[in-house]
Amino acid sequence: MPSAAAPVTAAPETPTRTPAPTPTRTPPAAERVYAYVKQAVLERRYEGGMLLTEGELAEAVGVSRTPVREALLRLEVEGLMKLYPKKGAMVLPVSAQEIADVVETRLLVEEHAARKAVPAPPALITELEAQLAKMEELAASGDLAAVSVADRCFHAAIVRSAGNQILDRLYEQLRDRQLRMGVAVMHANPDRIAKNIAEHGEILRALRAGDADAAVDAVHRHVSWVRNLAQGDVR
Repeated sequence: MPSAAAPVTAAPETPTRTPAPTPTRTPPAAERVYAYVKQAVLERRYEGGMLLTEGELAEAVGVSRTPVREALLRLEVEGLMKLYPKKGAMVLPVSAQEIADVVETRLLVEEHAARKAVPAPPALITELEAQLAKMEELAASGDLAAVSVADRCFHAAIVRSAGNQILDRLYEQLRDRQLRMGVAVMHANPDRIAKNIAEHGEILRALRAGDADAAVDAVHRHVSWVRNLAQGDVR
């Protein structure tokens, strides 16, 4: 008679191990100071002409003075601060020349991008509608720094849609200056906030209609008003 088959023994189950949570790394002290001061400058909590000392910044962030010096040197290279040995660092005001330079660069990039955006893909229109709605909501809450961010996101979406990575990187380099100027101008001219939003609506309608000339014209008028305000020509 054939021998009975040997019973099959099940392999022991390997216990399931729950992966250990990845520890959250605290950014280096100099990086924390850099982020803190830069954000305060962009949001105009530290205004142009204000003199900051290493001691007060070290206390505000909870670090020693050494990383504060490193952060301030980095901000000086970026053109946001001017260091004075043994005195501190002054927040550099936004000059009329800087405004004119930024506006000129924005017009070159954004007018080109607006023309190339036509016909606008549905995804771009949806993104612009969302940013415009966000601007209206933030303006109603009075958060001007956040309004400035949404404003820039609106324009950056149009620039990205052009599909030119070099222009996109160039535009990204203007980010900090745009945010800082936007907050400063809105503080000085609060009546412009509603006009600003309305002009974004004009750009959106032109793109939605597929009218490249109207889109370029709306972008030109909208971006140029910053330079007009710097020159004292408020409209």
